[in-house]
Amino acid sequence: MLSPTYAVVDIETTGHSPAKGDRMIQFAVVFVRDWQIQSTFSTFIQPGKKIPLFIQDLTNISDDDVKDAPIFEDVAGDIYDMLEDCIFVAHNTNFDLSFVQAEFKRTGFPLWKGKKMDTVELSRLLFPTSFSYKLQDITQERGIQLTNAHRADDDAYATAELFIECMKEIEKLPIQTLELIHKRSFQMKFDISALFFEALQRKRKMLKSENYDFYKGIPLRQKYFMQGPVESSIFYPETKNQKRLYFSEGLQDFKEREGQFQMMDAIWQTFQEKNELAIEASTGLGKTLSYLIPSYFYAKQQNKKVLISTYTTHLMEQLYDVEIPKLEAIVKNSVQVAILKGARHYLDLHRFEELLRAKDESYDETFAICQLLVWLTRTSTGDVGELNVSSGGQFFLDKVRKNAFSVKTTEVNDHDFHAYALLQSQHADILITNHAMLFTDRHRLEPLLKNEISGFIIDEAHQFVQAANTRDERIFSYTQWKYVFGQLGTRDQEQLTFSFANVLEKHGVDVIYSFDELDRIYMRCSDKFDEAIQSIIQSVRRKTATKSHSKQTILFEDLDLDYELLDEVYQYLQRWVTIAQHLLERMSKSQLESTHADKLVAAEWQYWLNEMKIKTGEWVDIFLSSPAEHSVWVEMDRRSIPGSLQVYKKPINSTQAVNEIFNDWRGSAGIVWTSGTLSVPGNNRFIVNQLGLPETVSIKNYSAPKDFYQGANLFIVDDMPDIQHVSQSDFIEAVADAVIQTVLITEGRCFVLFTSQDMLRKTVDLIQDTGLLEDYMLFAQGMTSGSRMKLLKSFQRFRKSVLFGTNSFWEGVDVPGDALTAVILVRLPFSSPDEPVFKTQADRLTKQGINSFTSLALPEAILRFRQGFGRLIRSSTDRGVFIVLDRRIESKSYGKEFISALPDIPVKKVSLEDMVLDLENWYNEKV
Repeated sequence: MLSPTYAVVDIETTGHSPAKGDRMIQFAVVFVRDWQIQSTFSTFIQPGKKIPLFIQDLTNISDDDVKDAPIFEDVAGDIYDMLEDCIFVAHNTNFDLSFVQAEFKRTGFPLWKGKKMDTVELSRLLFPTSFSYKLQDITQERGIQLTNAHRADDDAYATAELFIECMKEIEKLPIQTLELIHKRSFQMKFDISALFFEALQRKRKMLKSENYDFYKGIPLRQKYFMQGPVESSIFYPETKNQKRLYFSEGLQDFKEREGQFQMMDAIWQTFQEKNELAIEASTGLGKTLSYLIPSYFYAKQQNKKVLISTYTTHLMEQLYDVEIPKLEAIVKNSVQVAILKGARHYLDLHRFEELLRAKDESYDETFAICQLLVWLTRTSTGDVGELNVSSGGQFFLDKVRKNAFSVKTTEVNDHDFHAYALLQSQHADILITNHAMLFTDRHRLEPLLKNEISGFIIDEAHQFVQAANTRDERIFSYTQWKYVFGQLGTRDQEQLTFSFANVLEKHGVDVIYSFDELDRIYMRCSDKFDEAIQSIIQSVRRKTATKSHSKQTILFEDLDLDYELLDEVYQYLQRWVTIAQHLLERMSKSQLESTHADKLVAAEWQYWLNEMKIKTGEWVDIFLSSPAEHSVWVEMDRRSIPGSLQVYKKPINSTQAVNEIFNDWRGSAGIVWTSGTLSVPGNNRFIVNQLGLPETVSIKNYSAPKDFYQGANLFIVDDMPDIQHVSQSDFIEAVADAVIQTVLITEGRCFVLFTSQDMLRKTVDLIQDTGLLEDYMLFAQGMTSGSRMKLLKSFQRFRKSVLFGTNSFWEGVDVPGDALTAVILVRLPFSSPDEPVFKTQADRLTKQGINSFTSLALPEAILRFRQGFGRLIRSSTDRGVFIVLDRRIESKSYGKEFISALPDIPVKKVSLEDMVLDLENWYNEKV
């Protein structure tokens, strides 16, 4: 039988809709047979219309390129013949093929018929941990050259190579995985089942053994067990010459920094004395290595561990992937490192295997299962955060996460990824975790680490306050509650309760009375729940009747609530949970053998019973417990009631939570708190006091070399309108003008930082309406789809790009080099006076006779201001401008405190016109 020929196609067009007159401007096809490229074909096509400027910029195909090209009618026959009897392949096949089909139809040709495959679907399945599946991203990750992205000939060739790479990945999969995926491949959107069947046939003819572990027939990557720390005679480099030698031999680009050596010694001394220290270390110091090196040597000396905690999972991974290799190069030794995460980060294999045998899967469930099967042959951690699944797949992922209610048996623990991570941690020199883990898993960590930790490094220490205040944050969502209710239902509604009752009756369990009672309580609970929600909504409406905008936020303490009604809901929830638990126990005591289908129903009942237990605790925490030291507020949108209703409860004081973690360690382990922003002018202990650290904890400040910021300039635009004296629309118009002029001078590569999502959206809309930045890629948080890291990667990919951000883009974003030229600060980053947590904190300070502006609002804003500036200069060779559009930095007395919080850099107070001229001169010097 002849091998099939795959026609790998890519096209470029004037737009996305042939029905609206868009036409093809380039067609390319690469023919693949026997997993080798056989031939190629490419042609420009005259579209019969002007190519839009943004398409010219994207594809680098101009009107001149296509003016002498054939029209589609002239090449349609050749293209049709080429594709005949081939399997059609593209990266996003639905777009390419539908456009080709529309062009065939328009020119009188019959529609192409045949099998089709999509390298997006294949890549998502076979590379389930990839960051992005855009052609440019996935090919770069796989080492496939793509010189001119968005040119059909180059894209088609790269897609063909990606297609071949996908087949190689299929060949690597073990037989059992291929069998499990092949069975589901017929439910995929494209005709990929043949690929898995052919690979399966070839594998079955091979006698080669495959090295995998197995859990009930599911192949797993074999685990590597870390050896215990090896005692060593290595010594900490105490002298400058010793440090220079370590660094110069380990790092090619080493530049000596006095502050870095001093910080290393301060941490080393703190560990030796089992003391506590706070360190503010500026950007450019080399903070991470400053704490990693003494941590490593101290762990070796004590034959114990040093625990390093940072703020986000991304920063944990950056520590492990980027900084630990540098440490190993410096100390010329392998460093035993383990990453600690909470149980819910890990896959529950027992639950996954149960669901693997279920029937009636949706497409999203099927696809997520196949991704997991591939991933299990490669993952060494079982951390589901490694996976990149669809939103529908995320729901399935949530069902197979490890959690507090997971079944615990000896058999499961033998293949328990969470237990494996804990085991690895016992043999490590350095443990890496995040702040949230220290709070959420504190009780579990204490026995694990109690005599094993010799020191702590708390990096991004200013975020420890936020992590502490989020530790027991509760969020009530009306839609989530109604979803849980909807999953359970009553027997009459033929939901899960109906199915579970049938299983029990089949096992001869007399449950008629119990289910009658369960249904009655369910209906009463549901009715009382709806009544309580309406009561809350009416109270919000009474308090906010004068407000015109649709989104409402109001503190709970300002509402008149019916607490008797809220308590009634709780009582019914409790009774439902008690009966449901009793029924589950009767099922487990049944002597009859259960079918797999019965077990799945019971497992589903267990899962949703646990959800109801969580919801019941949530109801008490939010509505019925004392709000002392908490801020509780309601948010809803008048345009979507009750669906938009949410209630938040968040702590406002982190001191107790911090002390609960560290009081037992103080005096027995060294504790170091470090961050680039711990202090503000006039208040060196602002963050330290928020953390509730003892007065005996001293603060040391270490700065980068004086020339580190020599490439930075601060511009204060002094003719911007004052937002307090003009309408918001006038202010936004001025902001848009300033952004446009700056972007045109710097050719993009700008961050524009807002404090309000609403203002960001209106500014971006206005800029797009002007058409003045048509040639630029605009990425806006909350408007452009994708996570913060995806937006950042997209921003870095395009030379002419602008990123508009709020909140999370003020810090933790590293864009070194020419990828970022300017940071535009639209407003000084004060918290909104109506922001609930801030309002609660400010009100309490005022009642104590403390000025909430100078003691809270101003220091917080200055810290964010410093963090915003910190995005600009990430290395000593960077050059960039920090532009402030808020006149308060000049007109208010507190403005000088913002400026003095920055490094010693040139400050220019100028009009927008003069700033543009200065900026043009500066930029021309730069290039």
